[in-house]
Amino acid sequence: MASQPPLTGIKVLEFAGLAPGPFAGLMLADAGASVLRIDRAAPQPTPTEDMLTRHKASIAVDLKDPAGVSLVRALARRADVLIDPFRPGVLERLGLGPDVLCADNPRLIYGRMTGFRRDGKYAAMAGHDINYLAVSGALSLLGRAGQKPTPPYNILGDFAGGGAVLFQGVLMAVVARARTGRGQVVEANMVDGSAYLATFPRYALKTPLGDRPRGENLLDTGCPYYDTYETSDGGHMSVGALEPHFFAELARGLGLDRSWSAAGGAKRSDRARWPELRALIEAAFRTRTRAEWERVFDGTDACCTPVLGFREMEGSAAREGDQRPVVTLRDTPCLAVHQGAADVAQGQGPGVPGSGYEGASLSPGEGGEERLREWAGWARGRDYEVSNKGGLVLRDRSRL
Repeated sequence: MASQPPLTGIKVLEFAGLAPGPFAGLMLADAGASVLRIDRAAPQPTPTEDMLTRHKASIAVDLKDPAGVSLVRALARRADVLIDPFRPGVLERLGLGPDVLCADNPRLIYGRMTGFRRDGKYAAMAGHDINYLAVSGALSLLGRAGQKPTPPYNILGDFAGGGAVLFQGVLMAVVARARTGRGQVVEANMVDGSAYLATFPRYALKTPLGDRPRGENLLDTGCPYYDTYETSDGGHMSVGALEPHFFAELARGLGLDRSWSAAGGAKRSDRARWPELRALIEAAFRTRTRAEWERVFDGTDACCTPVLGFREMEGSAAREGDQRPVVTLRDTPCLAVHQGAADVAQGQGPGVPGSGYEGASLSPGEGGEERLREWAGWARGRDYEVSNKGGLVLRDRSRL
């Protein structure tokens, strides 16, 4: 029988933000950490735009009120991790920077998430995912030949290079704390995170694998047997038949002339003939529907699979659409995402409404009283109260 999730017992204070900070908090919560989000106080609170809220609770705090700041300091004394999603200096000006909170609680892991480097040229500037990718160098790699760079939604900067990297840093700090007994400041930014993820293609720029302009290399759609192709019904198939024996399977399924895969694939490796080969592959795929091509290539080593959309995957385990935790831990699984999870690979617990396809809003204050009782044994009216601005404040400052 599986035991508790790996981060059970870890307490996380997450200041409300959007995208990377909440995603790091989500990954911690999915791994069993108790995550308490700190929202802005308002007389009539409304749900925020943040959809990355599963397994979290919230309290509303007026950080302009010294009594509200005192409450956060009191909670930080009891926390293991804090997530700061703000631009440099915001929490410091409130008296909640790492110098203060880590002195209060030497075991605290103070996680800070910024877009640009804190010590770089753009540190004081506003930006979004596309800007961080741009100055990291990663965006220059993305796009087809002769076309402008194309940002990949906000997956690479906000989430992979941002929130997931912060999560990784926090875990490393947890491991280090087990050895040293002390927490530390963890600084993540989306420029460094995205650049680090681009390590392999950056190295490849100085090798034949990637030394040509964008969109003309082996792995950036320059190669005809590493690309996507439209089918007769408007669907798409992905092709990644790089090795000769895989390409031979692809050529056989498409009905291409056998000369393309003969003698170790010398003909298909001739870049001068790539336009000809691409035209043949395009024409072949347009002769059948995506479903028909799936029946041809499923179960083969042609490295040819359908391009699936989340709308068609939702509710379909056969399409591998049952959303799962980021990684499978056989003895201490993370919490399940998909409702009706049946085995350890899908995590443990009942899952969440929406099964990973529909995010839930979290209203300021939702679930917060119970979480405060779990963390500190606090009760409303005895240990804290709600100010006329809608924020929680300590009744007794000495509890700090």
